[in-house]
Amino acid sequence: TVEWIWGGFSINNATLNLFFSLHFLLPFIILFMVIIHLFFLHSTGSSNPLGTNMNYYKITFYPYFLIKDLLMMLLILLIFFIIILQNPYYLGDPDYFKIANSMITPTHIKPEWFFLFAYSILRSIPKKL
Repeated sequence: TVEWIWGGFSINNATLNLFFSLHFLLPFIILFMVIIHLFFLHSTGSSNPLGTNMNYYKITFYPYFLIKDLLMMLLILLIFFIIILQNPYYLGDPDYFKIANSMITPTHIKPEWFFLFAYSILRSIPKKL
């Protein structure tokens, strides 16, 4: 049998919170790594296979603007994290809390003519079991 690290067999709040937190943090981790990469490209330059002088392409970051931008980004992230940690479902989708019914087409999917065959197949499955 399979048992999750955090316990239980169902996909409930613990599983969803872990997934959404990782899903939310991963782009920021990637963005942070890109910023570090660009910072070191500005300060040290990149590899130079031609052997030409590339020092005039190096641009130093002005400390005032760098610190100001970092503080503003941290302030925005802090406000966002406070909202998420104080009220985790505030920015969520209310459709997550609706009870699923396989016999009814979800309201956010508008029935189109090219989906009718799929709807008829899916609705006939429970009758054949």
